[in-house]
Amino acid sequence: MRTHGWSGTTPGDDDEARERILAAARTAVQRSGGEFTMAEIARDLGVTRQTVYRYFANADALLAATALAETGRFLDVLAAHLDQIPDPAAAVVEGIAYTLECLPEDRYLGLLLTPGRAGTLSAGVTSDTAQAFGRSILERFAVDWDGAGIDSARLDELVEHMLRIVQSFVLDPGRPPRHGAELRAYLTTWVAPALHAFRTPE
Repeated sequence: MRTHGWSGTTPGDDDEARERILAAARTAVQRSGGEFTMAEIARDLGVTRQTVYRYFANADALLAATALAETGRFLDVLAAHLDQIPDPAAAVVEGIAYTLECLPEDRYLGLLLTPGRAGTLSAGVTSDTAQAFGRSILERFAVDWDGAGIDSARLDELVEHMLRIVQSFVLDPGRPPRHGAELRAYLTTWVAPALHAFRTPE
């Protein structure tokens, strides 16, 4: 780790350096909504661009990491919202609908999922960041996935499927867009049956 710069206060280790870079990125997001450069972050921290590049490959990677780190609050809210829904199909339907409804109001969730420079999904729903975020969502569900017959490999496929559905609604909400009960009815009709297929016969 470089021992000079940092506006005179050197981080104790690489973890602290990363946290300070992420903090600077959060400040930049609040200031510009995500349209920042690595030079801007370096200037705010009192380091060279090369120092910032040691920890993040480019501005998109830094922005995605910042957004992912800040979505923990959303995941907690989502977990509380789904806490009383143990049925896999019902939980997936509500999880997709609730995430879509929160997008316009959650700055960091929007950065992570909305197409554009920072949109992880615009670069591909199979990216490591997108998959990690999707897996974090499913792990917060009050669902016994093994008991529902969905093993780890199937769960990864479910993550991909859910992200593809979210992506499609973000790219084209429909004409007119579906909301509330109408959105949930649509997802229940066309998404829930895929989860019902894993039910163990009585």
